[in-house]
Amino acid sequence: MFKGIGASSGIAIGKALVLKKEELVVRSIVIDNIEEEKSKFQRALNLSKEQIESIKMKATEEQKSILDAHIMILEDPELISCVEEKISSKKLNAEAALEDALKNFIAIFESMDDEYMRERAADIRDVGQRMMTNLLGKEMLNLTELKEPVIIVAHDITPSDTAQMDKSKVLGFITDIGGRTSHSAIMARSMEIPAVVGLGSITEKVKTGDFIVFDGNEGTVIINPEAAVITSYEKSKERETLEKRELMKLVNRATVSKDEKVVELGANIGNPMDAEKANENGAEGIGLYRTEFLYMDRKTLPTEEEQFQAYRKVLEIMGKRPVVIRTLDIGGDKELPYMNLPKEMNPFLGYRAIRICLKEKDIFKTQLRALLRASVYGNLKIMYPMISSLEEIREANAMLEEVKRELEKEAINYASDIEVGIMIEIPAAAIISDLLAKEVDFFSIGTNDLVQYTTAVDRMNEKVSYLYNPFNPAVLRLIKLIIDNGHKAGIWVGMCGEAAGDKRLIPILLGMGLDEFSMSAGSILSARNQIQNLSYDKMKQAVDQVLAMNTAEVIEAFIEQYI
Repeated sequence: MFKGIGASSGIAIGKALVLKKEELVVRSIVIDNIEEEKSKFQRALNLSKEQIESIKMKATEEQKSILDAHIMILEDPELISCVEEKISSKKLNAEAALEDALKNFIAIFESMDDEYMRERAADIRDVGQRMMTNLLGKEMLNLTELKEPVIIVAHDITPSDTAQMDKSKVLGFITDIGGRTSHSAIMARSMEIPAVVGLGSITEKVKTGDFIVFDGNEGTVIINPEAAVITSYEKSKERETLEKRELMKLVNRATVSKDEKVVELGANIGNPMDAEKANENGAEGIGLYRTEFLYMDRKTLPTEEEQFQAYRKVLEIMGKRPVVIRTLDIGGDKELPYMNLPKEMNPFLGYRAIRICLKEKDIFKTQLRALLRASVYGNLKIMYPMISSLEEIREANAMLEEVKRELEKEAINYASDIEVGIMIEIPAAAIISDLLAKEVDFFSIGTNDLVQYTTAVDRMNEKVSYLYNPFNPAVLRLIKLIIDNGHKAGIWVGMCGEAAGDKRLIPILLGMGLDEFSMSAGSILSARNQIQNLSYDKMKQAVDQVLAMNTAEVIEAFIEQYI
């Protein structure tokens, strides 16, 4: 048995097709005709764009947005000028110049702390592979002509590979590399194709024709299993199908515990298309709309009108249900090349999020105008990220009031009852949450950063990542403090970090009195099912016991046994 990362849920059973992409050998050559080499590079660029546009014609809406990001890479002036400069100054052939430039760009993205941004290196590799294949006159891999249903085994499945897959022929895929936030994983989930990634060297262990069973939930893979194992997986697959049907009955239900405690389950989204998926999975609202994705994969800042249309679409999709839209959370490790943000030693402690918005007032006001204009189309709530002090809230709210007055002068309508809240993701904010609660309408706890800041752990550093643990007593005590202080001030408290969808933590968060849990759309129905089988009063008693415990290990063991 092999263990990887469960990237897309579901059980797959079938024959393997091992994809071995031809290794592209690039030779560095000193050239004489610089313009001819630049023209060759430009032809490869154009052909690559044509190929992606062709793939887009058969792609889903979600896949199209990812493929559009690939076209943006092909049009990136920094990448193009970097290649052309190497051709001109070093007299390198186009292939060597491209390889050199790609290495630099990939290294930059792979060094970032943010997992989503690190995974974008895979997109650059995908686009780079396509350009290089075209430069060298090789054939591209084609997954549209599979003869029989198979499980695809590959070093990596690129987004363009995934977009070409015939769902009736691809039972699932497993790869050597990758993570849950890679575009391939995202696309696999959108197509509901089971996937396990990050298996290390699975392509060396499997041959085409081998029989494979794998579980996309657990991340387990078995090659050529015995008949009894296959039978067991087939029964699990049948149970999974029945469970999905049962969960779908909960789509339009409220989220209520056994003893009538009502909570709200929202979805975390990054674009309007995600709101459709949230709807399908019974979300009671949007607990986090990450607006930074509107600013990425482009050459200039999004206009007020572009933002307005995106926010309006999500609000219209969700109707009367709440939509919490987080203002721009960019900077530090999330780079926008066109903004020329400074390089920093400690990007997570640096110039980012609300700190940028309060300095770059024009950028912030443009976003606030778009948000206010869109507010008349639904139930908008505005949330500021990275708050560490009372002064930041007051300054941000002063700018919001200024924008409201401007819109009034222009006779532009906006909703009069917009709630304004903050993300609590910095220990300083958690400790003074009693003071902050008097200035806002709600809190949303961002556990991803709260855990990192509280434990002083860079979770990407393998030597200390074991210390990054949401069950750390300090983290749980801070979460309880935030919820209690919010409730004392009469405001609701939500959570939009990964912990909100963690089956092990949901019972404890329920017992702490969390009002709103926001998670990936695909987790909502199982979380609803879990909560309706829990007793709020019993979980409150469990919380008292947990908060008296002294290590994360003891707490995890208690939750496992008690709940």
